[in-house]
Amino acid sequence: MANRAVEPVRGEWLVAGGALLLLATMWAYWPTLVEMVGQWRDQPDYSHGFLVIPLSLFFLWSRRSKLSSADLRPSLWGAALLAVAAVSRFAASFYFLGPLDGWTLPIWIAGSVWLLFGWGCLRWSLPAIAFLWFMIPIPFSAETWLSVPLQRIATKLSTEVLVTLGQPALSEGNTIWLGDNQLGVEEACSGLRILVGIYALAFAFVLFSRWSWWQKGLALVAALPIAIIANVTRVVVTGLLYQFSSSAAARYFMHDFSGLAMIPLAAALFWLFLIYLDRLFPEVEELSSVEVGRERL
Repeated sequence: MANRAVEPVRGEWLVAGGALLLLATMWAYWPTLVEMVGQWRDQPDYSHGFLVIPLSLFFLWSRRSKLSSADLRPSLWGAALLAVAAVSRFAASFYFLGPLDGWTLPIWIAGSVWLLFGWGCLRWSLPAIAFLWFMIPIPFSAETWLSVPLQRIATKLSTEVLVTLGQPALSEGNTIWLGDNQLGVEEACSGLRILVGIYALAFAFVLFSRWSWWQKGLALVAALPIAIIANVTRVVVTGLLYQFSSSAAARYFMHDFSGLAMIPLAAALFWLFLIYLDRLFPEVEELSSVEVGRERL
């Protein structure tokens, strides 16, 4: 009888706590969220941000069987994470570090979950909370730090592939000369969008896969070369369109169509890599001598 009396109270407490968590987060981060959504809308590199929250909710739903009501206990340790997020936001405001403000959002959510629902619930929801970082735009300095080497790699490799295909390609900085045509590998063509998308896909795979830790590590490592291959493919196809079609077709492919087409290509390459890795290291069932004897009988 005592247990039956506790359940309705616990259910009401969970609903109230969840509502409090949502309202506090929306109130604290509303200006940051508005700015973030604007970047998703206006910057193609971050248009995937609209998918991150629905996918995070899907991760929670798919892991619902791993959460026990016995794990739902408030913990004051969550206040420590909330303090870290608050101090980081203050530092971001004081030193005019705008991008840092958005990066504190998953920390704030993790602290709120820990405070209201306890460590068990935080451990259960942590993969979905960590996935939220993929929706936050990268700081400009970090974006430049990543884009510049990706531009160089894409330019050099694309030039080599075009030369291999018999085209008169010559690289100069981040520009590829194709006869009389000039193909610029600009910052928007660095492949950063593809890289972020493939790492998000690899993170989701690691979350749901039952592979060993080193196989999951290989999957994460493979995301970078796969993103580079997909971006080089985009540049090479653009160069071939310049040579054999028209400059208008090449520009349309480079700036409009390829931005959407290369992410599915990279996802397909990542899927093929996973199949190859799975077949390269097949699971082997070990049998004892007793079991072997039984199989023979």
